This record gives sequence, structure tokens and C-alpha cells, in this order.
Amino acid sequence: MAWSQDDERILAMIERHLTDEDPEFAARLESFSERVARGRRRRRWWAVRGGPRRSTVIIAVSWLLIAVLLAALLITAFHVEAAALSG
Repeated sequence: MAWSQDDERILAMIERHLTDEDPEFAARLESFSERVARGRRRRRWWAVRGGPRRSTVIIAVSWLLIAVLLAALLITAFHVEAAALSG
């Protein structure tokens, strides 16, 4: 959504007054705005790249590990049971 010239003028006036009255608060707001912009750029980069998020990879690896451990447990249980039956 584009701002009208009048809106931009009013926002610039508010920014000047805020900077004049409380420069420390204005600096904190600017720092916060920069961090938000960096986060948005980072998210856009992942969306364009199409790569998985870190949490998705961690969950997938966890499920794979659980499946391998269950398979090992079942193999061991069937092996012990077969050995007991044979003799």
C-alpha cells in the first residue's frame, strides 16, 4: 500500500519531533526496525531458496532415529525369541 504525500509528510514530521524530544527512544525504534527488516529478508531468502527450516530438519532426523531404534529393538527381540524357541 502506497502512502500519499500528505501521509509521508505527517510521518516525517512525527519522526523529526520524536528524534528531537527523545533521541534515545528514537534510536531504539530504529534498531528494532532494522532487526525486523533483517528477519524479513532472511525469511524471503529461505522462501526463494526453497530450503527447509532448521526445525523441520531436526524433526525429520528425530523421526528417523526413532524408526532405526525401534527396528533395532524389534530385531533384537525376535532374535532372542527365536533363540529361546530353538533351544
